[in-house]
Amino acid sequence: MELRQYQIVLVNLDPTIGSEMKKTHPCVIISPDEMNKYLQTIVIAPMTSSSKHYPTRVPVKHRKTKGWIVLDQIRTIDRQRIAKILGDLTEKETYDVKTVIHETYVA
Repeated sequence: MELRQYQIVLVNLDPTIGSEMKKTHPCVIISPDEMNKYLQTIVIAPMTSSSKHYPTRVPVKHRKTKGWIVLDQIRTIDRQRIAKILGDLTEKETYDVKTVIHETYVA
């Protein structure tokens, strides 16, 4: 399965510890295509439909469901955790993710 940056994928996040997001969630691939092509690990940010508006969360609408991309819980997973590809972020959502990542982790 070819995985691309800013795709939405279904990921089994268990087992987890403490406050990490649990169970199977849609997630956004954050790692660049060059990494996704050659490495066994993928960097993702989970999505949730229940959240408050925090500066590290990007609003998103996927399959008619409103939710958030949780950029404060970015993690690296083995590609075996990915069950299937669900779609892609819109251009606006991609721009918002890049902006929040830059403001949170680069600035």
